Amino acid sequence: MKTFLHPTRHRVRRRLGALRTAATAALVALGSLTALVTATEPARADTLICDQYGSTTIQGRYVVQNNRWGTSATQCVTATATGFELTRADGSVPTNGAPKSYPSVYNGCHYTNCSPGTNLPMRIDAIGSAPSAITYGYVGGAVYNASYDIWLDPTPRTDGVNRTEIMIWFHRTGPVQPIGSPTGTATVGGRAWEVWTGSNGTNDVISFVAPSAISSWNFDVMDFVDQAVSRGLAGPSWYLTSIQAGFEPWQNGAGLRVDSFSSAVHAGGTGPTDPDPGTPATACRVTYTPNVWPGGFTTDVKVANTGSAPVDGWRVAFALPAGQSVTHAWNATVTPAAGTVTATSTASNARIAPGGSQSFGFQGTYAGTFARPGQFTLNGTACAVG
Repeated sequence: MKTFLHPTRHRVRRRLGALRTAATAALVALGSLTALVTATEPARADTLICDQYGSTTIQGRYVVQNNRWGTSATQCVTATATGFELTRADGSVPTNGAPKSYPSVYNGCHYTNCSPGTNLPMRIDAIGSAPSAITYGYVGGAVYNASYDIWLDPTPRTDGVNRTEIMIWFHRTGPVQPIGSPTGTATVGGRAWEVWTGSNGTNDVISFVAPSAISSWNFDVMDFVDQAVSRGLAGPSWYLTSIQAGFEPWQNGAGLRVDSFSSAVHAGGTGPTDPDPGTPATACRVTYTPNVWPGGFTTDVKVANTGSAPVDGWRVAFALPAGQSVTHAWNATVTPAAGTVTATSTASNARIAPGGSQSFGFQGTYAGTFARPGQFTLNGTACAVG
Protein backbone atom coordinates (compact mmCIF):
# COMPACT_ATOMS: atom_id res chain seq x y z
CA MET A 1 0.00 0.00 0.00
CA LYS A 2 1.29 3.52 -0.67
CA THR A 3 0.73 7.23 -0.54
CA PHE A 4 -1.92 8.39 -3.05
CA LEU A 5 -0.61 10.21 -6.09
CA HIS A 6 -2.95 8.96 -8.83
CA PRO A 7 -5.82 6.40 -9.02
CA THR A 8 -3.72 3.41 -9.97
CA ARG A 9 -0.98 3.28 -7.38
CA HIS A 10 1.15 0.19 -6.96
CA ARG A 11 1.37 -2.16 -4.04
CA VAL A 12 4.65 -1.73 -2.12
CA ARG A 13 6.02 -5.09 -1.05
CA ARG A 14 6.72 -4.85 2.64
CA ARG A 15 9.73 -7.20 2.45
CA LEU A 16 11.76 -4.16 1.48
CA GLY A 17 10.61 -2.38 4.64
CA ALA A 18 10.14 0.98 2.97
CA LEU A 19 7.67 2.67 0.68
CA ARG A 20 8.78 3.86 -2.70
CA THR A 21 7.64 6.87 -4.66
CA ALA A 22 5.57 5.72 -7.65
CA ALA A 23 6.52 6.92 -11.09
CA THR A 24 4.55 6.93 -14.31
CA ALA A 25 5.95 4.25 -16.60
CA ALA A 26 6.60 4.75 -20.30
CA LEU A 27 4.41 3.01 -22.85
CA VAL A 28 5.88 -0.29 -23.94
CA ALA A 29 6.46 -1.42 -27.53
CA LEU A 30 5.44 -5.03 -28.12
CA GLY A 31 6.48 -5.83 -31.68
CA SER A 32 3.84 -3.60 -33.26
CA LEU A 33 2.51 -0.67 -31.32
CA THR A 34 -0.40 -1.76 -29.15
CA ALA A 35 -2.81 0.58 -27.45
CA LEU A 36 -2.05 0.45 -23.76
CA VAL A 37 -4.62 0.97 -21.08
CA THR A 38 -4.49 3.08 -17.94
CA ALA A 39 -6.98 3.10 -15.13
CA THR A 40 -8.96 5.94 -16.70
CA GLU A 41 -10.16 3.80 -19.59
CA PRO A 42 -13.40 1.81 -19.41
CA ALA A 43 -13.24 -1.89 -18.67
CA ARG A 44 -13.51 -4.44 -21.45
CA ALA A 45 -12.51 -8.04 -22.10
CA ASP A 46 -9.02 -8.84 -23.41
CA THR A 47 -7.51 -5.51 -22.37
CA LEU A 48 -3.72 -5.26 -22.53
CA ILE A 49 -2.06 -3.37 -19.65
CA CYS A 50 1.66 -2.64 -19.83
CA ASP A 51 1.67 0.58 -17.80
CA GLN A 52 3.74 -0.06 -14.68
CA TYR A 53 0.84 0.46 -12.29
CA GLY A 54 -2.02 0.35 -14.79
CA SER A 55 -5.36 -1.25 -13.99
CA THR A 56 -8.80 -1.89 -15.43
CA THR A 57 -12.14 -3.31 -14.31
CA ILE A 58 -13.59 -6.75 -15.11
CA GLN A 59 -17.02 -8.23 -14.48
CA GLY A 60 -18.12 -4.71 -13.52
CA ARG A 61 -16.90 -5.31 -9.97
CA TYR A 62 -13.21 -6.32 -9.74
CA VAL A 63 -9.96 -4.52 -10.55
CA VAL A 64 -7.09 -6.14 -12.48
CA GLN A 65 -3.72 -4.46 -11.87
CA ASN A 66 -0.33 -4.88 -13.54
CA ASN A 67 1.51 -3.70 -10.42
CA ARG A 68 5.18 -3.98 -11.47
CA TRP A 69 7.22 -2.38 -8.72
CA GLY A 70 10.39 -4.44 -8.14
CA THR A 71 12.04 -4.27 -11.59
CA SER A 72 12.42 -1.94 -14.54
CA ALA A 73 11.92 -4.81 -16.99
CA THR A 74 8.75 -4.92 -19.07
CA GLN A 75 5.66 -6.63 -17.70
CA CYS A 76 2.21 -6.82 -19.31
CA VAL A 77 -1.05 -8.42 -18.28
CA THR A 78 -4.11 -9.09 -20.40
CA ALA A 79 -7.38 -8.64 -18.52
CA THR A 80 -9.99 -11.12 -19.71
CA ALA A 81 -13.71 -11.31 -19.06
CA THR A 82 -13.17 -13.38 -15.90
CA GLY A 83 -9.52 -12.90 -14.86
CA PHE A 84 -6.15 -12.12 -16.43
CA GLU A 85 -3.01 -13.58 -17.99
CA LEU A 86 0.57 -12.45 -17.40
CA THR A 87 1.47 -12.12 -21.08
CA ARG A 88 4.95 -10.64 -20.70
CA ALA A 89 7.25 -10.91 -17.67
CA ASP A 90 10.80 -9.90 -18.56
CA GLY A 91 13.69 -9.88 -16.14
CA SER A 92 14.46 -11.55 -12.83
CA VAL A 93 15.36 -10.63 -9.24
CA PRO A 94 17.25 -12.61 -6.56
CA THR A 95 15.14 -15.35 -5.00
CA ASN A 96 16.31 -14.46 -1.48
CA GLY A 97 14.62 -11.05 -1.69
CA ALA A 98 11.31 -9.53 -2.70
CA PRO A 99 9.51 -10.56 -5.91
CA LYS A 100 9.46 -8.25 -8.90
CA SER A 101 5.70 -7.59 -9.01
CA TYR A 102 2.22 -8.64 -7.95
CA PRO A 103 -0.10 -8.81 -10.99
CA SER A 104 -3.49 -9.48 -9.46
CA VAL A 105 -7.26 -9.07 -9.39
CA TYR A 106 -9.07 -7.80 -6.31
CA ASN A 107 -12.27 -6.90 -4.52
CA GLY A 108 -11.99 -3.97 -2.10
CA CYS A 109 -9.70 -0.97 -1.83
CA HIS A 110 -6.04 -0.80 -2.79
CA TYR A 111 -4.28 2.52 -2.29
CA THR A 112 -7.49 4.54 -2.83
CA ASN A 113 -8.40 2.51 -5.93
CA CYS A 114 -11.60 0.75 -4.83
CA SER A 115 -13.34 -1.85 -6.97
CA PRO A 116 -16.78 -0.78 -8.28
CA GLY A 117 -19.64 -1.30 -5.83
CA THR A 118 -17.48 -2.96 -3.17
CA ASN A 119 -18.77 -3.03 0.42
CA LEU A 120 -15.21 -3.14 1.78
CA PRO A 121 -13.83 -2.07 4.17
CA MET A 122 -16.18 -3.94 6.56
CA ARG A 123 -15.73 -4.74 10.24
CA ILE A 124 -14.67 -8.33 10.82
CA ASP A 125 -17.34 -8.92 13.47
CA ALA A 126 -20.02 -7.62 11.07
CA ILE A 127 -19.20 -10.22 8.40
CA GLY A 128 -21.26 -13.38 8.20
CA SER A 129 -19.35 -14.99 5.32
CA ALA A 130 -16.95 -14.07 2.52
CA PRO A 131 -17.22 -16.76 -0.18
CA SER A 132 -14.58 -16.76 -2.89
CA ALA A 133 -13.66 -18.92 -5.86
CA ILE A 134 -10.38 -18.96 -7.76
CA THR A 135 -8.95 -20.92 -10.69
CA TYR A 136 -5.24 -20.60 -11.45
CA GLY A 137 -3.26 -21.57 -14.55
CA TYR A 138 0.40 -22.45 -13.92
CA VAL A 139 3.49 -22.66 -16.18
CA GLY A 140 6.95 -24.20 -16.02
CA GLY A 141 10.32 -22.51 -16.40
CA ALA A 142 9.62 -19.71 -13.93
CA VAL A 143 10.09 -18.96 -10.23
CA TYR A 144 6.95 -17.63 -8.57
CA ASN A 145 4.17 -18.19 -6.10
CA ALA A 146 0.42 -18.12 -6.64
CA SER A 147 -0.55 -15.80 -3.82
CA TYR A 148 -4.04 -15.03 -2.52
CA ASP A 149 -3.83 -12.00 -0.20
CA ILE A 150 -6.27 -10.85 2.51
CA TRP A 151 -5.68 -7.45 4.14
CA LEU A 152 -6.77 -6.40 7.65
CA ASP A 153 -6.46 -3.11 9.52
CA PRO A 154 -7.72 -1.56 12.80
CA THR A 155 -9.28 1.28 10.75
CA PRO A 156 -11.47 1.28 7.60
CA ARG A 157 -8.63 2.66 5.55
CA THR A 158 -8.62 2.68 1.79
CA ASP A 159 -5.00 3.83 1.44
CA GLY A 160 -1.61 3.14 2.95
CA VAL A 161 -0.19 -0.05 4.43
CA ASN A 162 -2.58 -2.29 6.37
CA ARG A 163 -1.50 -3.73 9.71
CA THR A 164 -1.84 -7.45 8.87
CA GLU A 165 -1.48 -9.40 5.64
CA ILE A 166 -2.76 -12.96 5.27
CA MET A 167 -1.14 -14.81 2.37
CA ILE A 168 -2.41 -18.11 0.99
CA TRP A 169 0.24 -19.78 -1.15
CA PHE A 170 -1.68 -21.99 -3.60
CA HIS A 171 1.55 -22.98 -5.39
CA ARG A 172 5.24 -22.12 -5.49
CA THR A 173 8.23 -23.02 -7.64
CA GLY A 174 11.93 -22.56 -7.00
CA PRO A 175 13.73 -21.64 -3.76
CA VAL A 176 11.29 -18.94 -2.56
CA GLN A 177 9.65 -18.87 0.85
CA PRO A 178 7.23 -16.70 2.86
CA ILE A 179 8.17 -13.87 5.19
CA GLY A 180 9.32 -14.97 8.65
CA SER A 181 9.69 -18.58 9.68
CA PRO A 182 7.53 -21.73 9.90
CA THR A 183 5.55 -21.92 13.14
CA GLY A 184 3.56 -25.13 12.70
CA THR A 185 0.67 -26.50 10.71
CA ALA A 186 -3.07 -25.86 10.63
CA THR A 187 -6.20 -27.21 9.01
CA VAL A 188 -8.17 -24.35 7.47
CA GLY A 189 -11.11 -24.71 5.12
CA GLY A 190 -10.74 -28.48 5.28
CA ARG A 191 -7.15 -28.40 3.95
CA ALA A 192 -3.78 -28.84 5.66
CA TRP A 193 -1.34 -25.92 5.54
CA GLU A 194 2.18 -25.11 6.67
CA VAL A 195 1.99 -21.85 8.65
CA TRP A 196 4.64 -19.12 8.54
CA THR A 197 4.57 -15.91 10.60
CA GLY A 198 6.76 -12.83 10.62
CA SER A 199 7.03 -9.13 9.91
CA ASN A 200 8.57 -7.21 7.06
CA GLY A 201 9.11 -4.07 9.10
CA THR A 202 5.86 -2.37 8.15
CA ASN A 203 3.17 -5.00 8.79
CA ASP A 204 2.64 -8.47 10.24
CA VAL A 205 2.35 -11.37 7.83
CA ILE A 206 0.83 -14.82 8.32
CA SER A 207 1.22 -17.24 5.41
CA PHE A 208 -0.57 -20.53 4.75
CA VAL A 209 1.47 -22.66 2.33
CA ALA A 210 -0.16 -25.54 0.47
CA PRO A 211 1.92 -28.77 0.50
CA SER A 212 1.09 -29.30 -3.18
CA ALA A 213 -0.34 -27.13 -5.94
CA ILE A 214 -4.01 -26.13 -5.75
CA SER A 215 -5.38 -25.15 -9.16
CA SER A 216 -8.98 -24.38 -8.22
CA TRP A 217 -10.85 -23.90 -4.94
CA ASN A 218 -14.07 -22.49 -3.50
CA PHE A 219 -13.70 -21.38 0.12
CA ASP A 220 -14.70 -18.84 2.77
CA VAL A 221 -12.13 -16.09 3.30
CA MET A 222 -13.36 -15.75 6.89
CA ASP A 223 -11.82 -19.14 7.78
CA PHE A 224 -8.40 -17.51 7.32
CA VAL A 225 -9.43 -14.22 8.93
CA ASP A 226 -10.55 -16.17 12.00
CA GLN A 227 -7.09 -17.76 12.14
CA ALA A 228 -5.45 -14.32 12.22
CA VAL A 229 -7.81 -13.18 14.99
CA SER A 230 -7.25 -16.31 17.08
CA ARG A 231 -3.46 -15.82 16.83
CA GLY A 232 -3.65 -12.19 17.98
CA LEU A 233 -2.78 -10.72 14.58
CA ALA A 234 -6.14 -8.91 14.29
CA GLY A 235 -9.16 -8.07 16.43
CA PRO A 236 -12.91 -8.55 15.88
CA SER A 237 -13.35 -4.79 15.57
CA TRP A 238 -10.72 -4.58 12.81
CA TYR A 239 -11.66 -4.21 9.15
CA LEU A 240 -11.32 -6.46 6.13
CA THR A 241 -10.17 -4.00 3.45
CA SER A 242 -9.14 -6.02 0.40
CA ILE A 243 -9.21 -9.54 -1.08
CA GLN A 244 -6.65 -10.14 -3.86
CA ALA A 245 -5.49 -13.04 -6.02
CA GLY A 246 -2.47 -13.14 -8.30
CA PHE A 247 1.19 -14.06 -8.63
CA GLU A 248 4.53 -12.98 -7.20
CA PRO A 249 7.14 -13.77 -9.88
CA TRP A 250 10.87 -13.68 -9.20
CA GLN A 251 12.02 -15.06 -12.57
CA ASN A 252 10.03 -14.93 -15.82
CA GLY A 253 6.32 -15.84 -15.41
CA ALA A 254 4.77 -15.25 -18.84
CA GLY A 255 1.69 -17.44 -19.27
CA LEU A 256 0.59 -17.46 -15.62
CA ARG A 257 -3.18 -17.01 -15.43
CA VAL A 258 -6.07 -16.35 -13.12
CA ASP A 259 -8.76 -17.98 -15.24
CA SER A 260 -11.61 -17.01 -12.93
CA PHE A 261 -12.08 -15.04 -9.73
CA SER A 262 -15.08 -14.21 -7.57
CA SER A 263 -15.36 -12.60 -4.16
CA ALA A 264 -18.30 -11.48 -2.06
CA VAL A 265 -18.57 -10.25 1.53
CA HIS A 266 -21.91 -10.76 3.30
CA ALA A 267 -22.93 -8.96 6.46
CA GLY A 268 -24.32 -11.10 9.24
CA GLY A 269 -21.92 -10.97 12.16
CA THR A 270 -22.53 -9.52 15.60
CA GLY A 271 -20.91 -6.11 15.07
CA PRO A 272 -22.19 -2.95 13.37
CA THR A 273 -22.66 -3.31 9.63
CA ASP A 274 -21.84 -1.04 6.73
CA PRO A 275 -24.68 0.57 4.75
CA ASP A 276 -26.90 -1.91 2.92
CA PRO A 277 -25.46 -2.55 -0.57
CA GLY A 278 -28.99 -2.28 -2.01
CA THR A 279 -31.05 -4.45 -4.32
CA PRO A 280 -29.51 -5.36 -7.68
CA ALA A 281 -30.33 -3.24 -10.71
CA THR A 282 -31.36 -4.97 -13.94
CA ALA A 283 -30.69 -2.02 -16.26
CA CYS A 284 -29.66 1.60 -15.82
CA ARG A 285 -28.47 4.75 -17.53
CA VAL A 286 -26.21 7.50 -16.15
CA THR A 287 -26.14 11.08 -17.44
CA TYR A 288 -23.00 12.96 -16.39
CA THR A 289 -23.18 16.76 -16.84
CA PRO A 290 -20.05 18.69 -15.78
CA ASN A 291 -19.41 22.43 -15.50
CA VAL A 292 -15.66 23.00 -15.88
CA TRP A 293 -13.30 25.90 -15.19
CA PRO A 294 -9.47 25.96 -14.97
CA GLY A 295 -8.48 23.58 -12.18
CA GLY A 296 -12.00 22.89 -10.93
CA PHE A 297 -15.43 21.57 -11.81
CA THR A 298 -18.86 20.63 -10.58
CA THR A 299 -20.98 17.86 -12.04
CA ASP A 300 -24.56 16.67 -11.87
CA VAL A 301 -25.10 12.92 -12.14
CA LYS A 302 -28.53 11.53 -13.03
CA VAL A 303 -29.04 7.81 -12.39
CA ALA A 304 -32.03 6.31 -14.21
CA ASN A 305 -33.52 2.88 -13.49
CA THR A 306 -34.38 1.53 -16.93
CA GLY A 307 -35.24 -1.92 -15.59
CA SER A 308 -38.58 -3.37 -14.53
CA ALA A 309 -37.98 -3.62 -10.75
CA PRO A 310 -37.33 -0.91 -8.17
CA VAL A 311 -33.82 -0.32 -6.79
CA ASP A 312 -33.84 0.22 -3.03
CA GLY A 313 -30.59 1.61 -1.68
CA TRP A 314 -28.22 2.54 -4.48
CA ARG A 315 -24.47 2.73 -4.93
CA VAL A 316 -23.03 4.23 -8.11
CA ALA A 317 -19.37 3.35 -8.68
CA PHE A 318 -17.05 4.95 -11.24
CA ALA A 319 -13.35 5.72 -11.73
CA LEU A 320 -12.36 9.38 -11.61
CA PRO A 321 -9.74 10.16 -14.26
CA ALA A 322 -6.16 10.67 -13.05
CA GLY A 323 -5.59 14.02 -11.40
CA GLN A 324 -9.22 14.50 -10.29
CA SER A 325 -10.37 14.69 -6.67
CA VAL A 326 -13.76 15.23 -4.99
CA THR A 327 -13.91 18.11 -2.51
CA HIS A 328 -17.67 18.23 -1.74
CA ALA A 329 -20.79 16.23 -2.64
CA TRP A 330 -24.56 16.62 -2.30
CA ASN A 331 -27.51 14.19 -2.33
CA ALA A 332 -25.04 11.31 -1.86
CA THR A 333 -21.95 10.31 0.10
CA VAL A 334 -18.99 10.02 -2.29
CA THR A 335 -15.93 8.07 -1.08
CA PRO A 336 -12.97 7.96 -1.38
CA ALA A 337 -11.96 11.38 -2.75
CA ALA A 338 -10.09 9.99 -5.76
CA GLY A 339 -9.54 6.83 -7.76
CA THR A 340 -12.49 4.46 -8.02
CA VAL A 341 -15.21 6.18 -6.01
CA THR A 342 -18.68 5.14 -4.87
CA ALA A 343 -21.66 7.47 -4.46
CA THR A 344 -24.11 6.10 -1.85
CA SER A 345 -27.73 7.19 -1.52
CA THR A 346 -29.08 9.12 1.44
CA ALA A 347 -32.11 8.08 3.51
CA SER A 348 -34.35 10.43 1.52
CA ASN A 349 -33.45 9.31 -2.02
CA ALA A 350 -32.63 5.60 -1.61
CA ARG A 351 -35.40 4.28 -3.89
CA ILE A 352 -35.33 4.45 -7.69
CA ALA A 353 -38.62 3.26 -9.16
CA PRO A 354 -38.75 1.52 -12.57
CA GLY A 355 -38.56 4.28 -15.16
CA GLY A 356 -37.52 6.77 -12.46
CA SER A 357 -34.26 8.42 -11.53
CA GLN A 358 -32.29 10.06 -8.74
CA SER A 359 -29.61 12.72 -9.00
CA PHE A 360 -26.54 13.68 -7.02
CA GLY A 361 -23.59 15.95 -7.61
CA PHE A 362 -20.14 16.88 -6.45
CA GLN A 363 -17.43 19.51 -6.75
CA GLY A 364 -13.83 18.66 -7.47
CA THR A 365 -10.43 19.69 -8.69
CA TYR A 366 -8.37 18.41 -11.62
CA ALA A 367 -4.89 18.67 -13.08
CA GLY A 368 -4.05 18.72 -16.77
CA THR A 369 -6.91 18.19 -19.19
CA PHE A 370 -10.40 17.57 -17.82
CA ALA A 371 -11.94 14.20 -18.70
CA ARG A 372 -15.15 12.37 -17.85
CA PRO A 373 -15.39 8.92 -16.25
CA GLY A 374 -15.86 6.21 -18.84
CA GLN A 375 -18.01 3.65 -16.99
CA PHE A 376 -20.58 3.58 -14.21
CA THR A 377 -22.20 0.74 -12.27
CA LEU A 378 -25.41 0.77 -10.21
CA ASN A 379 -25.25 -1.80 -7.39
CA GLY A 380 -22.77 -3.77 -9.49
CA THR A 381 -24.69 -3.53 -12.80
CA ALA A 382 -22.93 -1.73 -15.66
CA CYS A 383 -24.97 1.28 -16.87
CA ALA A 384 -25.36 2.87 -20.28
CA VAL A 385 -23.92 6.38 -20.40
CA GLY A 386 -25.60 9.26 -22.16
